[in-house]
Amino acid sequence: MDRPGAAFPPGFFDRFDDQPDGDFYAPLRLVTHIDDGAIEAVGGLYERLGLRGDVLDLMSSWVSHFRTAPASLTVLGMNATELARNPMATAAVVHDLNVEPRLPFDDGSFDAVTCCVSVDYLVRPVEVFADVARVLRPDGRFVVTFSNRCFPTKAIRGWLATDDGGRLAIVRAYFEQAAAFATPSVEHCNPGVPGDPLYAVWAVRA
Repeated sequence: MDRPGAAFPPGFFDRFDDQPDGDFYAPLRLVTHIDDGAIEAVGGLYERLGLRGDVLDLMSSWVSHFRTAPASLTVLGMNATELARNPMATAAVVHDLNVEPRLPFDDGSFDAVTCCVSVDYLVRPVEVFADVARVLRPDGRFVVTFSNRCFPTKAIRGWLATDDGGRLAIVRAYFEQAAAFATPSVEHCNPGVPGDPLYAVWAVRA
């Protein structure tokens, strides 16, 4: 990918493992996918950005990395048992965004939407990002965080083919091509800290 707004080349969203995601995520995985330092950076970012109202956590699991739970937290993911164990969740929805990128919520349902260390698995990300804007309220913010760890057979080939800087450009391009957000902010949230890096791209609904 040459620049943030460039078209994605053929095969960019292919994956090595094309088995249904529902099968892959069916086994219970009560683990965290980034280390404690990166988790702390996620919580710090959410706190700094003031994510306190009605929040939707996309591609979620048994834990969301808020330091303080928002007023309400809807978790959307692939494994019902994992979602049910999320202590901050006030509602849980099983939904496969790679099958249906439209979110099962009314327009303007949320003050903020988060997606933590999962954006690399989306095969129709621009459609998902555009629909996130639909379910956000005015001035609502979409916050995407990621590290350099993943399930490589399920991550898209374009993600695996680049470095962390390229991945920041990819996520920024998703926001731009969704054509529904203000200019994205891009940040390395824990520079100089040993362990997993934590990167973030976020933007306000236009």
